Amino acid sequence: MKHRLSAIALLAVGTLALAGCSTSGGSSAETEGDALAQIQEAGEIVFGTEGTYRPFSFHEDGSGDLVGYDVEIAEAVAEKLGVEARFEETQWDAIFAGLEAGRFDAIANQVSISPEREEDYLFSEPYTVSQGVIVTLESNTDIASFEDLAGKTTAQSLTSNWYELAQESGAQVEAVEGWAQAVALVTQGRVDATINDELTWLDYRTTEGANGLKVAAETEDASQQAFAFAKGSETLVEAVDEALAELREDGTLAEISQKYFGDDVTQ
Repeated sequence: MKHRLSAIALLAVGTLALAGCSTSGGSSAETEGDALAQIQEAGEIVFGTEGTYRPFSFHEDGSGDLVGYDVEIAEAVAEKLGVEARFEETQWDAIFAGLEAGRFDAIANQVSISPEREEDYLFSEPYTVSQGVIVTLESNTDIASFEDLAGKTTAQSLTSNWYELAQESGAQVEAVEGWAQAVALVTQGRVDATINDELTWLDYRTTEGANGLKVAAETEDASQQAFAFAKGSETLVEAVDEALAELREDGTLAEISQKYFGDDVTQ
């Protein structure tokens, strides 16, 4: 049974005055103000990303090549645009400021679309769609909906929106630092369940195995993640949307998703 979230808590972003998108290189008078023409002239599109956010953007073995779900989708989009993809790594707290300053043309880092962010940024069509899920033991027959969490125990980070959802559902919450600790408590039978993002569960299942766990229920509302652009980048956003549509049609997006999550999370 699906449960509608009263609100998806997203990271708040301060209001930034954006004059337009500048690129990493210079531009001619003909391309001034045209974000697509600027990257075509430069021969590259620059993406801002963390580089420490597995499985979306990270280095193999900590020091190898930059890889990940977002990285591969960004590279596929760049190929469709006929340019090279280059990545500028930065911390999350500085990533939007870097976009505003023109250090990169777009952010490729699982940026969730929200009304607040749409006031300040442009977004591509989403390339990730993810719901919240209840993870519990396969043998657990008591939990099949969010309503069933009433009186049960869940393991949650107290700073996450999933903690709020667990409380709203009537669960008794045991505080943990993150997913690894939460899923360990579920596996050990010390709590009844944990609520988290579907992508977290799919990544765990792909890399570690299900380990006797299952998804008992999922939220009806889903978060959507997309490339973020500075205001004034309309031509580039349109081109990226066309590229994403082609990649969805030819199966590339689903293929990349299956590689990292064992499922298609792109729509």
